[in-house]
Amino acid sequence: TQSHAMEEDTDVTSYTKGLNGLSHERKPLEEITNGHSTHKPVMNGVVLGHNGIDHTSNSVPPRSLPISTLKQNGLLQTLVADGNHPEPAEEKDNAELEKARQEWEALENIQPVLPEDSNPTPLISFNEALQYFQTTDLGDLLKNIQPTIRRTGLAAITHFLFGPPRLHKELLEERDLVFAIAQCHVDNSQTVHMRVLQTIYKRLIGSRLDCPRYGAHWENIGFQGTDPATDLRGTGFLGLMHALYFVMDPEILPLARDIYKLSQHPTQNFPFSVMSINMTRIALQVLREEALSKECNRRQQVVGVLNEFYVATFLHLYQLWKTQQKTIADSGFVLKEVELFAKKNPKQMLRRLEVFLKERQTGGIPRGTSPDPQAQQPSPSLGEREARAGMGQGSRGKEMHFTGVCDLPPDMEGEARLI
Repeated sequence: TQSHAMEEDTDVTSYTKGLNGLSHERKPLEEITNGHSTHKPVMNGVVLGHNGIDHTSNSVPPRSLPISTLKQNGLLQTLVADGNHPEPAEEKDNAELEKARQEWEALENIQPVLPEDSNPTPLISFNEALQYFQTTDLGDLLKNIQPTIRRTGLAAITHFLFGPPRLHKELLEERDLVFAIAQCHVDNSQTVHMRVLQTIYKRLIGSRLDCPRYGAHWENIGFQGTDPATDLRGTGFLGLMHALYFVMDPEILPLARDIYKLSQHPTQNFPFSVMSINMTRIALQVLREEALSKECNRRQQVVGVLNEFYVATFLHLYQLWKTQQKTIADSGFVLKEVELFAKKNPKQMLRRLEVFLKERQTGGIPRGTSPDPQAQQPSPSLGEREARAGMGQGSRGKEMHFTGVCDLPPDMEGEARLI
């Protein structure tokens, strides 16, 4: 009876649902030997024996096959397309969840923007910002300035007899303006103040869009927190004015970007803006000690001389930092060295900057820097005669070595520090 039933199924091909809805094809039964069928089931083109062995290719069962074999036989595609195929409603829900997840992840990268971002704030030049302060009533600030060092007794006599010349009377008002700006704080209600901040950020980062007034993005250009105003201790708005001059002068902008690039170095990094503020502090102190009076008298200006001295001081620190492989751990000692050298050699500092810019303009590669084609023209305020005279001293100024802590005078320790 069993044999008769199997013979009736000889011409019948049956399909049964297999794993995950997969169809298993059964070939007609041919014969029974010793109570066992010789039928060899086929699954997706793989012929399987009763022991789970493919008698045609001696391969293992599908669940033990390598992924590559499953892919070749179409089983993997079938499992994905049929066995795990979601219902339409479930597919729609999954798509909505995925869309929501992507929107949430994108939200984490979105910074709050100022309303003006749709119409970016125009850049501001140094002269325009300076004109704002020249036409603003700074009377209250002028009452608190200290433009010179107060000396008494023998120190006053010695300074009068052997010290630098006094600043010409016609330059006193300009000098006082500088110290008044150094007393001025950042005012969010003043458009000029905000434009100065935006300009510094955009020129260093290379962005065309405005950035938020507060945020961690200020740390990208070397401020210590989310508000640049908190880092301006000791220099006031003059610290921002010097940075503005640095990034808006087309001749020295490549130098500013070189220094900014070094400040991002993996091992030699330092906070660019904080270091810039320290250069302003040193320049302001040298002006207060009247070490720049002679040069100011010669050129009949104070702001221009102070701007260039700030850049010269930053250049000196940059070359020292880069060529001697300094790191942030050396910052206190380096600042002391830079301040001592700046106070003793202000004229040499300015001439070294002049030589540096001329070497760069003529296609040379100044020491400690990389060539930059953006520097096209020399500074109009630097004369040809001083450049030739400063060649010798400029080269000697480069032969300078870092002073160890034991070589510093005891009374100078603690004066210069990274603010």
